[in-house]
Amino acid sequence: MKNQTKIIHCFVPVFFGMTFSILTTVTFAQANESSEVGYGLNPELPKPETSLIPTVNVAPAKGWPENAKPTAVAGTQVVAFAKDLQHPRWLYVLPNGDVLVAETNAPAREGKKGFRSWVTGLFMKKAGSTGESANRITLLRDSDNDGVADFRSVLLEGLNSPFGMALVGNSLFVANTDAIVHFTYNTGDTKITSPGTKLVDLPGGPINHHWTKNIIANTDGSTLYATVGSNSNIGEAGMAAEEERAAILEVDIATGKRGIYASGLRNPNGLAWHPATRELWTVVNERDELGNDLVPDYMTSVKKGGFYGWPYSYFGQHIDERVKPQNPELVKQAIAPDYALGAHTASLGLAYSAGNTLPARFADGMFIGQHGSWNREPRSGYKVVFVPFAEGKPSGAPPVDVLSDFLSKDGDAFGRPVGVILDSKGALLVADDVGNLIWRVSATAP
Repeated sequence: MKNQTKIIHCFVPVFFGMTFSILTTVTFAQANESSEVGYGLNPELPKPETSLIPTVNVAPAKGWPENAKPTAVAGTQVVAFAKDLQHPRWLYVLPNGDVLVAETNAPAREGKKGFRSWVTGLFMKKAGSTGESANRITLLRDSDNDGVADFRSVLLEGLNSPFGMALVGNSLFVANTDAIVHFTYNTGDTKITSPGTKLVDLPGGPINHHWTKNIIANTDGSTLYATVGSNSNIGEAGMAAEEERAAILEVDIATGKRGIYASGLRNPNGLAWHPATRELWTVVNERDELGNDLVPDYMTSVKKGGFYGWPYSYFGQHIDERVKPQNPELVKQAIAPDYALGAHTASLGLAYSAGNTLPARFADGMFIGQHGSWNREPRSGYKVVFVPFAEGKPSGAPPVDVLSDFLSKDGDAFGRPVGVILDSKGALLVADDVGNLIWRVSATAP
């Protein structure tokens, strides 16, 4: 690791809410360039670094130039499955092969406004993470089987920052940012006009820092599991604001009763079942402002009643000294995750590879959509990776880049991958919320 000196703009608040922009020279510790740093079963974790001015390295959201597309791994090809969407974030495939996409964005912030919040908003706008939410779920259909959707219909609208979806019987469950609702759905329906019914509230405002809520059903359709991210980076909003957050909740479908399934997960997103072990897996975004190479985001199996460290520790019992007061008894119980996915990669999408029709080396493992960093030098993520498994666990082999080159040579973001899922033909679909499209990765003809 080497230091890097940069001249940057610092916004200094003064009286009456005004700010001045000044130039200052700051020395940052530059992250290791290797793509293998912060990945794997037992990643080497550097010492924490703190600074008055954290690293901010936002890739400006530009969208894809005409006829441009990401690079697909050898033996595969990529095409645009659907274009001209509005911030597509999450995907779900129905039994008849129709694809649902949640076109969504963060709800309007209701929490305390301030200088930090304003600056964060500027960075998120530059990264393409702001804008009014479409609040809808669109249905896409490839009726002629050419790998490109030729039919689309707004299935549901008027939702509240929807994200996760799950079909159980003839009930379509949707995770809004503040509640799980369900609608009657019949196979082949292209539009739902009947009002939904709320199953259960989810932790929401007024802060609602991590707003996305994902859901997955168990195999017998009796239970939903819902991800709820933290309301802060490391609990600085107070632990009262973190009730039932930084957790995966367990919801009984028959009664709507909810409880904490696992906790200490700062911002879990993707969920997947391993078909052989029947274990639940998730990907988690870890904390910021401890340096370019801390803390790795991760993928892990989730144990019922398990505690995974947040906010007191990370990757097992590595104490975060910034958190006061500490909780040593709880830290003793902290479970180290199964596989590190690189610091600040913003790993979001997760899909187990069973049933895919890609080359044989993708037969056993997890596909992961990495949305990409905004606070690391050099940038990390901005790709879809595959982590090989063996005997129900990550094998320890390095991840394989499945879809890459989402950044231009100048560092602009053509796209940012989010949700990943296998379609009914075994190809991989990837939601791209900056490119406003869905990519489809399939095997090339032999």
